[in-house]
Amino acid sequence: MLLWRWLVRGGRAPWGAALLGAALAAPRCRPPPFSTTGARDAKSRRLARKRALTERQLTRYFVDHRKVRVVGGQGGGGGHSFYSEPRKEFGGPDGGNGGDGGHVIFKADRQMKSLSSILPFYQGFHGQRGGSKNCYGASGAYMYVKVPVGTLVKEDGRVVADFTRHGEEYIAAYGGAGGKGNRFFLSNENRAPTFFTPGEPGQDRVLHLELKTTAHAGLVGFPNAGKSSLLRAISNAKPAVAAYPFTTLNPHVGIVHYEDYEQVAVADIPGLIRGAHQNRGLGMAFLRHIERCRFLLYVLDMSQSQPWIQLQDLKYELEQYKKGLSKIPCAIIGNKIDLAQSRTNLPLLKEQVGERVIALSALTGDNLEELLLHLRELYDNYVKTEQSQGKSPVKW
Repeated sequence: MLLWRWLVRGGRAPWGAALLGAALAAPRCRPPPFSTTGARDAKSRRLARKRALTERQLTRYFVDHRKVRVVGGQGGGGGHSFYSEPRKEFGGPDGGNGGDGGHVIFKADRQMKSLSSILPFYQGFHGQRGGSKNCYGASGAYMYVKVPVGTLVKEDGRVVADFTRHGEEYIAAYGGAGGKGNRFFLSNENRAPTFFTPGEPGQDRVLHLELKTTAHAGLVGFPNAGKSSLLRAISNAKPAVAAYPFTTLNPHVGIVHYEDYEQVAVADIPGLIRGAHQNRGLGMAFLRHIERCRFLLYVLDMSQSQPWIQLQDLKYELEQYKKGLSKIPCAIIGNKIDLAQSRTNLPLLKEQVGERVIALSALTGDNLEELLLHLRELYDNYVKTEQSQGKSPVKW
């Protein structure tokens, strides 16, 4: 810039022209043009990096057991002061009480599907210390911990809370009481008390959380019976589907919508095997998820020989796990009816079972309407039974 001004003013240095030519010939570093799509492009790049989690990755996030230590907030200490102002030097004690510590509260939330977000330790908020001029300290705020619907809270093996509905609360740890200020101890015998009490510590507990999936209907069957495919066909749930055993490793809940706006929750329970009540395969880790279901849908693979043996084995495993579990209302579903062997086994199954069998194909969608109608009948019977007993049925 200085060189350009010198040349304009008439400078005649021999090297001036060479420097000017070099400066003009050099390429200029221009700033990139301004773009209003930078933020949008950056957001799209971030979204591109967020890929859908696979079934194997999802197993890391599904947790149905947690050991949690909860400690209530400590109460604030009492205040220690004496009132004093001009012409009133001996106004007496005016130390206020401390605030109470905050509780730790478990709250059921239907948006929570797992205990993976539960931390191993929770500490409530402490209360504030009492102030002068008889000012009380502020109490500690409540700490809410969201847990899935269907969570059991146990202490020393004893059930202390059972969350079956959205919004239910349980105080896991009470906060400590606030201390008393010296104003509290004023009496005719002691006109100038100098002592006060500290805040009490909060309740300290070690709790065990256990999740049992809550749904109206539970799909029960052996591996590769087509439970996940069936849940995909009747709801918007997207469980993994593959041609190998134990494809489903976590319970999935899908919602079936009807025209009158009723919603029926259907849970896809991971496949059971013979000896599951002895903790073989996935074992009792998922047998307990069947306890919460109001009725069961036994899914049989009709392409296998003697499919009625599957039904007998499934009911045996449920009965060995918990007495009366196989006696709750149910429906028998013969899946994979699109195969030739399945159509051959269907009349044999009806002879052996003697109950209504809904033959369908989750792959092609054949006869799904009959299943949906029967599912609604089971749901309506459940609602009537609950209302007759003075209970309110679980709604989704």
